[in-house]
Amino acid sequence: MLLGAPSDPRTALIKATSNIISCLLFGERFEYTDKKHQSIVEDFREILQLQGGRGAMLYNTFPWLVKHFPGPHRGVFTLTRRVLSYIEERVKEHRVDHDPSLPRDYIDCFLTEMLKNEAPESRFDIENLSVCTMDLFLAGTETTTTTLQWGLLFMAHYPDIQKKVQAELDIVVGSSRQPSISDRDSTPYTYAVIQETQRMGNILPLNIVRLTNRDTPLGKYTIPKGTVVMATLNSVLHDETVWETPHSFNPQHFLDQDSQARKREAFLPFSAGKRVCPGEQLARMELYIFLSSLLQRFSFSAPPGEKLNLDPVFATTHCPQPFRLCATPR
Repeated sequence: MLLGAPSDPRTALIKATSNIISCLLFGERFEYTDKKHQSIVEDFREILQLQGGRGAMLYNTFPWLVKHFPGPHRGVFTLTRRVLSYIEERVKEHRVDHDPSLPRDYIDCFLTEMLKNEAPESRFDIENLSVCTMDLFLAGTETTTTTLQWGLLFMAHYPDIQKKVQAELDIVVGSSRQPSISDRDSTPYTYAVIQETQRMGNILPLNIVRLTNRDTPLGKYTIPKGTVVMATLNSVLHDETVWETPHSFNPQHFLDQDSQARKREAFLPFSAGKRVCPGEQLARMELYIFLSSLLQRFSFSAPPGEKLNLDPVFATTHCPQPFRLCATPR
């Protein structure tokens, strides 16, 4: 983003979040000018856009039929093969100097588990490593980037709330250092704004599709083995019987009468149960550090003459429509 000049924040945000995931998966960060890394990030972005289209959704419903037809799902296949090829190259590089006693990243840890689980039926194999790495990169960059986009959009749209966050950060953190995760409990209003951003942003309203691996009792019903299950998060995050103002951006949802943090059982942006998002703790830390650091240093506003639109675009993720902001140093 160019300071003071109207720009789309997505590009800067996805570069930053993808570098954090790259460090965890590949053991190194990339320069923002690295063309190969930029290409992989764009491939992931295009995969998500295609997966959210009608053709791809039709394929997910009738894969045995639609796989014979042309359509957007063909593009997903091509891009996926290209991304997997890149990841396989990185795995090969890791295998050359892999030392089980000195794990550098996720790939090293997986390779170590492969050595411990050499049975033919084990799922610790190169194919699964490549697919899991791709899934982690995709989930770790797109979801966090989209939530950060919503956060900046809400702050620009609600300047009074933005000012309250900045006032709290000024008192607790000041300007001589960056916010850290240890500041989170001391900045309840800031954290409430982040949680409300997740609730209203609702980036995965349909959650992730699951498949029952056995007959499963649920209340008075039985879900047969092999049934596709979609536990919609939208119904929980906007439940009119739970939230005081379910369709309005209201940080007070997460604050008690003394303006201290309030836990809400219906706040499930990462799903729940055994299949809860495994990156929840990392995502919570990223969201707090990114948003608090940005709001500590900058004020965000709509460009002169432009109106911000809070209506989402529904694809694989529930994301904002393209928008521009002005970042003004404080």
